[in-house]
Amino acid sequence: MRKRKPQKYSGSVFQSFTMILQFGINMLVPIIACTFLGIFIDRKCNTSFWVIILFFIGALAGGRSVYKLSKGIYGDEAKDDPKDGR
Repeated sequence: MRKRKPQKYSGSVFQSFTMILQFGINMLVPIIACTFLGIFIDRKCNTSFWVIILFFIGALAGGRSVYKLSKGIYGDEAKDDPKDGR
């Protein structure tokens, strides 16, 4: 029986994995930061609505960040695509 050679990854698997991690980090960091800021403001001002407002602001900021990142990635690939015909 022949021994198989171990397959080498061309880097695309690791590149995809890092991109997924980057999307997650870009989404979670603004949400967590704004939520903790909302908790801090609520404790200082003795209110209970800032955490909700800042959570949604963080979600919008994270979504915008992920959108800009993906637009930059897929925008570059569209320029390099030979099927595009431009």
